[in-house]
Amino acid sequence: MKLISLVLLCAGAAMHLYAGTSGILEGTVKDRRTGELLPGVNVVIVGLQRGGTTDTAGHYLVQNVRAGRYDVRMTHVGYRPAMIRGVTIHPDLRTRLHALLEPADVSLEEMVIIQEKPLIQRDVTGTTYTLSVEETDVLPIDNAVEALRFKPGVTAEGNIRGGKTSEVLYLVDGLPVQDVLSGGLSAKLPNSSITGMSIYTGGFEAEYGNALSGVVNIVTRTGSDDHRFFARGDHDHLFGGMQNSKATEFEVSGSGPVVGNELYYLAAVQGLYADTRWWQEFQHAVPSPVERTLNAFGKIDYLFTPSFRVSVQGLLSDHRWRDYEFAWRYNLDGLPPQVRTSHRLAVMLSHSVSDGFFYTASLSRYHLRSQIGEGEIDSLAIADPYQYDFFLRYIVDGKRSWWSRSTQESYTGRFDGTFKVNNDHMVKFGAELTLYHLEADVVKYEPRKTYFGKPLVNEPQLNFSSAYAYRPSSGSVYVQSKTDVPAEGILLNAGVRYDFLAPTAERPNIEAIPLADTAYTFVLTGTVPASFKQQISPRLGAALQIAERGYLFVNLGWYFQYPLFQYLYTGLDRVALARGISAITGNPDLEPERTKVWELALKYTLPLDIVASVTYFRKESTNLVDTKTFVPGDSKLAGGFGFAEYVNNPYGEARGLEFVITRNRGEWVTGELSYTYMVAEGVSGSSSDGFYVAQYGLPPGRRVYPLSWDQRHTVKGTLILTPVPSVTVSSVLEWHSGRPYTHYPTSTGFETINGGVFVQNNERMPQYANVDLRVEHVFRPSWWPESAMTLYMDCRNVLNERNVAWMDSNGRIGGELGDPSGYHIGRRTSLGLKVEF
Repeated sequence: MKLISLVLLCAGAAMHLYAGTSGILEGTVKDRRTGELLPGVNVVIVGLQRGGTTDTAGHYLVQNVRAGRYDVRMTHVGYRPAMIRGVTIHPDLRTRLHALLEPADVSLEEMVIIQEKPLIQRDVTGTTYTLSVEETDVLPIDNAVEALRFKPGVTAEGNIRGGKTSEVLYLVDGLPVQDVLSGGLSAKLPNSSITGMSIYTGGFEAEYGNALSGVVNIVTRTGSDDHRFFARGDHDHLFGGMQNSKATEFEVSGSGPVVGNELYYLAAVQGLYADTRWWQEFQHAVPSPVERTLNAFGKIDYLFTPSFRVSVQGLLSDHRWRDYEFAWRYNLDGLPPQVRTSHRLAVMLSHSVSDGFFYTASLSRYHLRSQIGEGEIDSLAIADPYQYDFFLRYIVDGKRSWWSRSTQESYTGRFDGTFKVNNDHMVKFGAELTLYHLEADVVKYEPRKTYFGKPLVNEPQLNFSSAYAYRPSSGSVYVQSKTDVPAEGILLNAGVRYDFLAPTAERPNIEAIPLADTAYTFVLTGTVPASFKQQISPRLGAALQIAERGYLFVNLGWYFQYPLFQYLYTGLDRVALARGISAITGNPDLEPERTKVWELALKYTLPLDIVASVTYFRKESTNLVDTKTFVPGDSKLAGGFGFAEYVNNPYGEARGLEFVITRNRGEWVTGELSYTYMVAEGVSGSSSDGFYVAQYGLPPGRRVYPLSWDQRHTVKGTLILTPVPSVTVSSVLEWHSGRPYTHYPTSTGFETINGGVFVQNNERMPQYANVDLRVEHVFRPSWWPESAMTLYMDCRNVLNERNVAWMDSNGRIGGELGDPSGYHIGRRTSLGLKVEF
């Protein structure tokens, strides 16, 4: 009954929060000569047919403006018209635009003003970065989301402030594009369909949930009154040689009106064909291309009135590839091909009811299908595993025993409302309901190995097979208050969020019966229904003006994330579970993972439009997921004699300092330079740590140790130069001190040297350094008006540094075989052409 009541409550609230895709434009208009506030000034956002009029105090406010860049026109009888170009509206933020109008006795030509981005954005009290498409387009990145790794506190793999990569929530127009089984981003968009992006690496407000470390919200473009078309193509193998991936990429898009001032369209398609960095070996084993990606996005917007908009959008992402493993280099066709296809259909409604209230609502269906292996499940050669060479180094025959088909469907309803109490106080509230349909059929066998990677060929294989079908549901309600006290220079944020999860599954009740000192047998005595999970998460923040150019930001929040559904459901309905055959078993009674975060930041504006900031943060995480293995530590027996179950045990902690100098606006040079000192520690580095430690016969971890992504010292720099208006040069520098690895040497691959003590992550790899470069030259041919051609060169790892990716327990880069994947990818250079018209 509790679940039914909550579902009805959320449905009655018109469903879930439509997370940040719109903002607010507000400000004042004054007489340039006298400084008097002007009432009755018409303020119009060009291309949106939206606007307002200044009141008796000269103040105007336009709510529910979709994020993007716009021109704003201001007109008043007796004054020269003004056009402010390049006004950027960011999601969830208030853009303040104060204008001065020039008195005029006769009609004069319109005055054009270029809007400059505010140096310090005080609306959001946690660490937030807002990027426009103009900023991401000139950086040496493949897609807009890659800009995340250039921000302070973020690793190249996407760990934010000491958290796991799966702790980041990815949204497109406020709707999740998550893999709820395995974690991470499950779809990508063509760059030309994106207008901007918000990145939250610190405390985020109550409208965002189910994330422990950060949120990335991508906002898509909308068609305008003019037809605009775009085409792009590049290739990295124009000059031959070995430093390429034989990659070819293309992208086309178009947008514009279908019915003037009412119906608009946007369509974009991007494709990639590549043979990967391993093409020299793949070319002898599998057909080209080894990797294929297709991303497409389409949208139709209909304006019933300037304040009432309905949008229908479709998203498609298809990725087909093969993984490369050096041990399989003589048998690469034995590795299974993989496919991941996702699509989403969404209907979104946006309505400004009055100057004081607007709301957004949406309904969506998201489908993700993952496939590993070809043919039917019966074609898998389980009883005949692949063969190693005499020295147990390379796999020379056979196919990997891995076949998988999984499907994720989510149906989400969202509602979000914003109410203006007065000019200084706003309240935002929302609700959500998501219904899931999850199915998986996995057959996976892996040979037992020693900790040092040597296969135990005479031991039975580990069985990771599973099959399940479940229909869980989740939902939330939230309220967020934002109060601005300009006279005191104070802004206060306060919010609270309630979330629930109904696992709709049963947990197996397993009794362990000792057989001997080194083994157990297990008896399935019944099942226990998984409990209903719920969480209340308060969020608090404040911005205080401590000087004319300085602000102090304080933020404190409690955050949560539901465990990945594979941790809940893996192996539950296998009949073999009663015999203890499944290697890892899910636990539908896992509690949400929880984190308490607080941060303190000081920002100050310096001459030349430079902003300096220092931020201290601390995160304490509990209920993180690991595995508890029901097999003695001195035994390598599992499968038929034991199993592991996901449990809530580990503790994690991250703390650090971020020093940042930023110049976001300037005539010819902009950029950012940051230094981060960070400590990321815990008692478990992954959800399977406990399982593998027990399988290797090693003692379980009982101490807090540096996690594998613990980058103590990190320096990042982004530099964008525009020496002449038609040329842009951008460069990105990344340097960090060595990451931890476990030094536990062996001479045979089966036993440690002189009985060494196993201590996780007790040594560090060499430092990492990388420089990327991009150069663009824009041509505007006189024979093709309203067009622009851009020739660009994109070079990654310009200095061709051999940066270490991993080391084995002996401290050898790439392990015993000298695996080249022990180093990050070397220099890659591509040339491309963009055409806009």
